[in-house]
Amino acid sequence: MLYRSNAGGTHYVFDDLRQLLARASPDRAGDRLAGLAAESGEERVAARMALADLPLARFLDEAVVPYEMDEVTRLVLDTHDKRAFAPIAAMTAGDFRDFLLSDEATGESLARLAPGITPEMAAAVSKLMRNQDLIAVAKKISVVTRFRTTIGLPGRLCVRIQPNHPADDLAGIGAAILDGLMYGCGDACVGINPASDSTKRTLLLLERIEELRLRFEIPMQSCVLAHVTTLLEVMNRRGPVDLVFQSIAGSEAANGAFGVTLALLDEAHQGIKALGRAPAGANLMYFETGQGAALSAQAHHGVDQQTMEARAYAVARRYAPLLVNTVVGFIGPEYLYDGKEIIRAGLEDHFCGKLMGLPMGADVCYTNHAEADQDDMDTLLTLLCVAGCNYIMGVPGADDIMLGYQSTSYHDALYVRRVLGLLPAPEFEAWLKAFGIMDVESRIRPSLSGGAARLLASVL
Repeated sequence: MLYRSNAGGTHYVFDDLRQLLARASPDRAGDRLAGLAAESGEERVAARMALADLPLARFLDEAVVPYEMDEVTRLVLDTHDKRAFAPIAAMTAGDFRDFLLSDEATGESLARLAPGITPEMAAAVSKLMRNQDLIAVAKKISVVTRFRTTIGLPGRLCVRIQPNHPADDLAGIGAAILDGLMYGCGDACVGINPASDSTKRTLLLLERIEELRLRFEIPMQSCVLAHVTTLLEVMNRRGPVDLVFQSIAGSEAANGAFGVTLALLDEAHQGIKALGRAPAGANLMYFETGQGAALSAQAHHGVDQQTMEARAYAVARRYAPLLVNTVVGFIGPEYLYDGKEIIRAGLEDHFCGKLMGLPMGADVCYTNHAEADQDDMDTLLTLLCVAGCNYIMGVPGADDIMLGYQSTSYHDALYVRRVLGLLPAPEFEAWLKAFGIMDVESRIRPSLSGGAARLLASVL
């Protein structure tokens, strides 16, 4: 179907919904690389005007990736909740934007709508929003998940300790975990990206974290970010797997490049439930995504990278995960060129994920060859936490020595909690106080006596 609009005295025609969405996107490197970006500001405005007039119901009739060739499209359309969609079924994308920014759109009403919002709807309305709009709407939404800690409560910010080591050295990983705990981090999870994806190494890392957790009764969950097939093998050996991790993307072909299908994820989800380690009703999966993943695998089907990213959230939503993490600048400047593009993408991802009912966190990060620096990351970190981000990364010194990129550090978490008045997860806060790491006024004050001293002695 053709879509038409006028801007600057020029008549524009967009061949289909894919092209309309792509031309309406804020400018970014990945869409330019794929030949999908608007050729001018005027064309971008024209596309947004046409998109604003598009009925939301159109997204249920015109799939951006064909239904018959893509299981993600089939997932989106076959599981669409028509009852949840009904209150906005008569709206255009522009109407939807106005509604989201209105006082009518409360956290409770948006939670009810979430199952009726498809990824393409979320992506479309985000393209009509300024950064402040994305922040204002996301701030309304609380998506709370639970394991040993409760994540996503208003007024709280959790942190994933990321204690990676280029040789999976246990002493180095232990020191990084200890450093994070002393800064009050670790309530989202302790998540290690292993240098080796072997079953033996994954099991060893999980066992060591489990020993630490049990010895000091730390309310936390762990994850080794090995491939889902490796984690299935570990679970078959009854290893201490808390969370099943997997990187996911927005098309069947892109997920195939990651070596996964929905059937494989279903198997892993059933496996982790059967393991029986979690409290009743706990969320058991952890997913990572990132704009550009589908394009880098040549599996984007002519769809812009932000819309493809939102489609990955439909995959995540199927499994009610504990954590979803947009690794926003990790793929590189070919997809998000500079600090401005990374900041915009991070706000888009957070907004779209929460709008679809997901517990969104962010790895506020960049690669060393991007036109970005830590000042850009400070800006995005602050904006995301104002918007109610569930959790961030804690990397020693903000420099991941195994993956070779720049992220956020333990002291960054300390900064943003202090300036915004945010606290750790309540269970973790109580543990920090009991161990003398946090004082009665909820300030980090690690004591060298009592529990903190025993924790130090056990690791060093």
